[in-house]
Amino acid sequence: MANQARPVTKSRASYTRNHFAALRAFVQRVPAATIARLYFSEDENGNEATPGWVESYLRRMQAELVDLALEHGSSVLADHLKASAKAHGSARLTAVTLKMVEQAALLAVAKPEASHGVGLWFRPLVARRLNDAGIRTLAELVDFCNRRGGSWWRAVPRIGPGRARHIVSWLRQNEALIGLHIATDISLDDPFSAPDSALITIDTDSSVLAPLERVRLPGELSGESGLNRHASFPYITAHNDLEAVRAYLHRYREQPKTLRAYTKELERFLLWAVTVRRKPLSSLLADDCEAYRDFLKAPSPAFVGSRQSRASGRWRPFSESGLSSESQRYAVRALRAAFAWLVDVRYLAGNPWTVVSDPIRIVRESELHVERALPAILWERMRGFIDDQCLREDARYWRSVRVALLLGADSGLRREELASARRERLAPTPHGDGVEVVWQLLVIGKRKKERTVPVSPATIAALTAHWRDRGEDFHSGTAGPLLAPIFIPPGKEAQKKHADGAPLAYHADTINFMVEWAMKRLIAGMASTLSVEEIKLLSGTSPHAFRHTFGTLAAAEEVPLDVVQKILGHASLQTTSIYVQAEKQRMLREAASFYRRPKSDKAGEEG
Repeated sequence: MANQARPVTKSRASYTRNHFAALRAFVQRVPAATIARLYFSEDENGNEATPGWVESYLRRMQAELVDLALEHGSSVLADHLKASAKAHGSARLTAVTLKMVEQAALLAVAKPEASHGVGLWFRPLVARRLNDAGIRTLAELVDFCNRRGGSWWRAVPRIGPGRARHIVSWLRQNEALIGLHIATDISLDDPFSAPDSALITIDTDSSVLAPLERVRLPGELSGESGLNRHASFPYITAHNDLEAVRAYLHRYREQPKTLRAYTKELERFLLWAVTVRRKPLSSLLADDCEAYRDFLKAPSPAFVGSRQSRASGRWRPFSESGLSSESQRYAVRALRAAFAWLVDVRYLAGNPWTVVSDPIRIVRESELHVERALPAILWERMRGFIDDQCLREDARYWRSVRVALLLGADSGLRREELASARRERLAPTPHGDGVEVVWQLLVIGKRKKERTVPVSPATIAALTAHWRDRGEDFHSGTAGPLLAPIFIPPGKEAQKKHADGAPLAYHADTINFMVEWAMKRLIAGMASTLSVEEIKLLSGTSPHAFRHTFGTLAAAEEVPLDVVQKILGHASLQTTSIYVQAEKQRMLREAASFYRRPKSDKAGEEG
């Protein structure tokens, strides 16, 4: 029957949407090596897809789809395909005719099943990231999403909200075929634009807590008639406490990290005031603030839960049962500053937090996790291994990673500073030791402070190679990010970002992935020469560890402490001195190891 399509019989499985996307690229003459990297994963044949295998596979797929279109497509399409086959030996497809063939072969697409590997339905880059998180099948993916809620993607490196939205959307469209249901609260809507239908009324009897953007307060708790409201004309158009808090937070709209931190502290306090003290924010007195300070030490169970999407009903203000002394101190200071502003703009008559003392802060011997720094000998061995990898023709990503690691370990950059570093802020200097030229880089660090850091000759050489991979001359003075992606993904969003041809810098979160990627390969490639302790250290290494590496190595080489402080951008010399303490601790550990050695060994050495 002409209108009855049949699935294509193949030795493994029916074609998936990845296969059709790969075939479209093949028809448009995209190299087979690129297609293999973008569209094929180990779920296809149990091994890495080679360009030759991909080309053979797609030619066979094209022939099978043409046969299906000849049997079930329109007479016009059939005549066209036959004429093309007669002229060329086999039907040649254009983008237009391929689309017609696909329409005629719609039922050749496989139906997703719970047991299918994620690599059959998502691009290899996505599938690899899911696999790394322990997600192998569609059933495991659905279970992972349902267990973790709307923020499930945060536990999968390099699966951002946009990609996660597409994954969830596809799972929902295929729920009936997969046979598994995605929870209704797995939503990725913008959390800062909640519609009225998503607002939740919070009152004294409320058993549900909601983030600030979803809170609705009844009249008696709104603060419209709060005891502490200022009697004079206010400087802000806030009729209630929610509007006043949002007006304060609006000041930080261009500082996303600060905005998130202050939002967290104010929404916690607001929810506590309404549900525990049963008062509006603008009626709280000093004894209320003292009670909240004590509450921070051990929040009630109703306020504590695992990390969830702000759109989830499982969201809670605290993700842990008790805050550290530093976090308690930060919360009190943040609230005191917010209330001071509300007094300044004459929304409140007075600031009850002024008479509340800061929580006692436990001063730790080491505020920084300097133990994560890499020992000098290990770092040198790592650099040798990385340099060897970078010599290969296909090592463009290794050369990108090398730049990131060197800017951290040789210049002490934070990951945000590294991601935002630009070529026009880097220049050679007349200073140095007479042998090597020292370059200087102007970076914008914490608190929007500029500082100048030195850049090593090895980093300049690495940057030169990385820019060559990007098709640019590093020494031509061209403006742009120091570190930028080599490959532009084919997605619409990525193509749109690169539409003007200008290179875009990596996101700071991507630096984490680059370091994790490198550490896995360093451990595998250097396994025979690494001790158990070194493997443990590398497996937990983050971008910040390379900044600590710079600090400890500089201290070991007796670089003046004030110089190290300026390079690292520490506000206090006391903070920088921790690196000196770390060197002393290392010396004592080595001495302790010597003392534990058998007496006979030491006697033999003395002889």
